[in-house]
Parts: sequence; C-alpha cells; structure tokens
Amino acid sequence: MSTHRATVDWTLPEGQDFARGRYSRVHTLSFEGGASLPGSASPAVVPLPWSSHDAVDPEAAFTAALSACHMLTFLDLARRAGFLATAYRDEAEGTLDRTGRGRMAVTRVVLRPRIAWAGDRRPSADDLSRLHHEAHELCFIANSVTTEVVVEPA
Repeated sequence: MSTHRATVDWTLPEGQDFARGRYSRVHTLSFEGGASLPGSASPAVVPLPWSSHDAVDPEAAFTAALSACHMLTFLDLARRAGFLATAYRDEAEGTLDRTGRGRMAVTRVVLRPRIAWAGDRRPSADDLSRLHHEAHELCFIANSVTTEVVVEPA
C-alpha cells in the first residue's frame, strides 16, 4: 500500500464576482516530488475568460492518467516478455457525456498507442493484443474507475 498526494491551490482574483459565477477557474496543481502545472476548468465546460486553454483540465488529466498507467504497465509487461520497446506515443481521447442517471462523467477513454520496437524479437499481433489486455487488467487507474477504456493500437 502507498499514499499519493497532490495539492490544488486556487485564490479568487481581486475584483471578480464569485457570487455571480464570474471568476477565474485557473489554479495550480502540485505533485509530490515538486512537479507543478496550471489547471483550469475546460473551456468546453466553463467559457473563456473564466477558464484557460493553456491549463490542464480535470477531464484531460483523467484521460492522461489512464493513458500513462496503461503505458507504464504495458512497457513492463513487454520487457518481461523479452521485447525491446524504444518509443511509445498515445493520443488518448476521453469523452465527457451524460450517464444513464443523467450525471456528467468521462464515460469512455480511447487509447491509441503507437509503439516502436527494436531488436530481433518483435511482438506479433497476438502478442500485442495479449500485452494490451493484460496491461489494462493490471493498470491501477483502470481498476479504480467505471469508465469504459478501449485500446486501439496502431
């Protein structure tokens, strides 16, 4: 068991009207180890200027967390199977939609990993399918959510 921490900091900018919803949603996300980045509500959810295109929104962060977890698990499994991955790129896409109960949720995340391989031993299509399936089954984040996660390798 382990504990993981993140800090979210937001302050109402001077002169903005919180009561009327006219305030910036831009905040700072800080992680253990020192990494820090700007966060915001998505402009698709909260219109500009009260959000920012230049910051990470929670839906994108969630999508990235699923993608990164899948990648890290997949790479370890590929290594253990004797394959040499040299690059991995995933242009993941999360869909925010209404659930059957009418609530908003990231209902589906599609992972589109593209992997470069080196060495004499390259994974077959069956190997890749098995590795992606096992990576999904073992991914800590995928095991923590009800979102449909689909892997569409290139």
